[in-house]
Amino acid sequence: MLGHLKPTVTLASEKTSLIRLHTGCRGILRRDFTACKASAACTTPLGTSSLEVSKICFGTMLFGTSTDCYTTTNLLATAVEGGVNFFDTAEMYPVPQSATTQGRSEEILGDWLLHQRREDIVVATKVAGPSAQMEWIRSGPQSLNAQNITEAIDGSLKRLRSDYIDLVQIHWPDRYVPMFGETSYRSSQDYSAVPLEEQLMAIGKAVAAGKVAAVGLSNETPWGLMHCCHLAQVTQHLPKVASIQNAYSLVCRNFEEGLAECCHRENVSLLAYSPLAMGLLTGKYLAEDGGPPEARLNRYKGRYAEAESRYGPRPNLLKAVRAYVSLAQEAGMSPIELAIRFVLSQELMASVIVGATTPAQLLEIMSSTQKGPLDSSILKAIDGIHESYPNPAP
Repeated sequence: MLGHLKPTVTLASEKTSLIRLHTGCRGILRRDFTACKASAACTTPLGTSSLEVSKICFGTMLFGTSTDCYTTTNLLATAVEGGVNFFDTAEMYPVPQSATTQGRSEEILGDWLLHQRREDIVVATKVAGPSAQMEWIRSGPQSLNAQNITEAIDGSLKRLRSDYIDLVQIHWPDRYVPMFGETSYRSSQDYSAVPLEEQLMAIGKAVAAGKVAAVGLSNETPWGLMHCCHLAQVTQHLPKVASIQNAYSLVCRNFEEGLAECCHRENVSLLAYSPLAMGLLTGKYLAEDGGPPEARLNRYKGRYAEAESRYGPRPNLLKAVRAYVSLAQEAGMSPIELAIRFVLSQELMASVIVGATTPAQLLEIMSSTQKGPLDSSILKAIDGIHESYPNPAP
């Protein structure tokens, strides 16, 4: 039975539980499990697809680098106990990307998946777009043509050790678009690219073959989303886009400017990634010494260009973070709670993609979801800060 047939999650009791971890890294984990599961366990339809996803999606892009095998096992168990049924990965993960680790995140998730009720779990992965820096993935890949997409899906199926993938997403467009900190479109940088019709047709064939349940986009623009929706309407056998996975946070609200109406009109769900802005919104980088050396932006400095271009030194970024941290303190909540509940307040969002390197971090994030969206007074104060420091990490 496919995971897109309204998966259910069996919730643990709120008492202390003893969990045996059934994966390639076996172990015993004891912990007190608080009542953080109620909100995360609520499922939401993903666009027009038959997928039902939890409000929290656990992202696995650190599996295989920052997060060792034992810790990943504990994290996955914590997520499922908290009502999470949705897990996101990508063929290029983990990050920072390298030839020696590529695909490891999918493999770790696949090893764990073998010991779960597959119909209870919704798995999303992403096909890498063109990249001159990742020649180890199909020579770049040089394009997102049908052959590359088909090979990517088959490779992900093998690493995930599953006969189907619930959601396949195009990780970034195969055409020039401003991304990862860039905002201005420059037509002179445009280049010949694979038509979106060919890309959708390739994924559509995987859908028809039972390999894929639903289709999504990522790091996409209003034009790209609307063109895909139009193609599905006028061309037979092309799949309808169910979701778009773009950055959305207190310091990155670009989604609201154009994509929000597109998603509303076309019934496409937002999957919000980087809700904590790579940890900036926790406030830990505000310390005089720049934050703990093991924090991701410090640990991988100079090795993770996509993150540094968006979350590195930028005008007004730290000023905005300080303002949001102060607002959280005034409101009697942690900066993490403010950031997560803000994203939950976006009515077009189906699921917020979060990462964590310890079960304690994940529990704190999940407990924030229990309180639901922010009230109007807090949202008004957030809008005031946003007007002063609009989208400092686009």
